[in-house]
Amino acid sequence: MKKFTSLYILISCLCTHFAYSQGCVAVRHMSCSTVAPGGSSDIFKQKNGTFMVNFGYRYFESFRHFRGDVQERERVENGTQVINVSHAADLGITYILNPRLSFSANLPLLSNDRSSLYEHYGNSLTANPQQLRFHTQSKGIGDMRISGSYWLFNPAKLIKGNVAIGFGIKLPTGNYGVTDGFHKRTKDGADYTIVKPVDQSIQLGDGGVGFSLEVQGYQTLAKKSSLYYNGFYLFNPKNVNSTDRDPTNATVDPIIRYFSVADQFAGRVGVNQVLSSKLGLSVMLGGRIEGVPSSDLIGKSEGYRRPGYIVSAEPGLSFMKGKVSGVLSLPIALYRNRTKSYYDKQDPTGQRHGDAAFADYSINFSLSKWF
Repeated sequence: MKKFTSLYILISCLCTHFAYSQGCVAVRHMSCSTVAPGGSSDIFKQKNGTFMVNFGYRYFESFRHFRGDVQERERVENGTQVINVSHAADLGITYILNPRLSFSANLPLLSNDRSSLYEHYGNSLTANPQQLRFHTQSKGIGDMRISGSYWLFNPAKLIKGNVAIGFGIKLPTGNYGVTDGFHKRTKDGADYTIVKPVDQSIQLGDGGVGFSLEVQGYQTLAKKSSLYYNGFYLFNPKNVNSTDRDPTNATVDPIIRYFSVADQFAGRVGVNQVLSSKLGLSVMLGGRIEGVPSSDLIGKSEGYRRPGYIVSAEPGLSFMKGKVSGVLSLPIALYRNRTKSYYDKQDPTGQRHGDAAFADYSINFSLSKWF
């Protein structure tokens, strides 16, 4: 039974790392449902009403610019690339009403740093002959999610496969109007700063109430190997939030003056191989896709957004010991595409196509304990 329970733990910990900001493509960080019923077979002997707490951490550094799926290598070569460094801790608690139904609450704690030339003195060697790079930052809580998940079949019956469906509500608890100082120069070359909202990619929240649909599951392939999968789509019906991107600039196109409250999606599939049942140690290898669509499924899609997606290979390692379990994974980018936004598509010539910076990889770690 422990083998089957470890599958739930794996799915739970993987799901905690489901969607995260991947650079300038502003995928709002959050967690999906944690649905694992426990850390060992003893969970099925417990009374209904078990709790599980989860801590997750993720890190990435984005700096490679893409326009469509074409990398703009000159940005790194000439030093004009934008660099986003993100650290995110996720705090979650799950109430397992019974082996099939669970409810979760997750709150992310975020710390972001963004450095660039163009947002300050500019990328031009004439305007910025010393290639000075300045930083803007954001720190605080992100958008909270409350969700529920239900296994279609009873996990306690030791079936070889199962599917869980989930529904979540995303609350705008993260600050979507974080500001910081941006360096500018007078005509005489003197430095001064102005305070305005930081880039959308490091804002802590999106300012909208959303809801998500999720699916996750597993299928035993052999005695010690299994297939796992999960999928997630966040619906954000709100069009734009109230953050004016550049209050001092009256020439900004009205379509992109405010930040868009965008949908987002993610999916994962892979194989888990048990190395040692006694030690509760397994390895996994899979693939994942995540991103922001150019158009929302519900509501308008105006405002400023950088849509796009990234496809990654995802090796990892999981463990389970008593009531404690964890997963370490390393998604490595295979394909990146900055797609055209709603604003880009309004260009009658069809030439406008914004760019975005992506990371090469991310580091994800999750630790869970049930009581």
